[in-house]
Amino acid sequence: MVERVTVTDEALTLINTLKEMHGPLMFHQSGGCCDGSSPMCYPRDEFRVGESDYLLGEIGDTPFYMSKDQYEYWKHTQLIIDAVDGRGGMFSLEGPEGKRFLTRSRVFTEEERAELGGR
Repeated sequence: MVERVTVTDEALTLINTLKEMHGPLMFHQSGGCCDGSSPMCYPRDEFRVGESDYLLGEIGDTPFYMSKDQYEYWKHTQLIIDAVDGRGGMFSLEGPEGKRFLTRSRVFTEEERAELGGR
C-alpha cells in the first residue's frame, strides 16, 4: 500500500530517542512561515489538531498531520521525513539534540495516485 508519509532510518532513530525522553509524540507541518514549514515534533498531548488539519499517516507509530491548505500543495507527493544535523524548529522537540527533521518528497507515480484515489 502506498503511504503519503514515510520515514528514513535516521529520522526513525531520532523519533525513538525523543519518545524515550518525552513519551508519545506527534508531528505537524503547517506550511506557515519560518519554522512552520518544517515538520514539527511535539509531545502528543501538547498540540491540538483541528478541522483544518489532515492526518497523513504515521511514522514510527507517531501520527503526522498537515494543515489542509498545505496538503493541497503536497497531495501529489510522498513526504519522506528525514533527520539531519542542525537546529530544528524553535518549538520542536529535537532542537536540543543537535538534529532537525526535514521533509523531502517525491512525486507519486500514476499507479500510486490511482491506488490512493481520493485520499
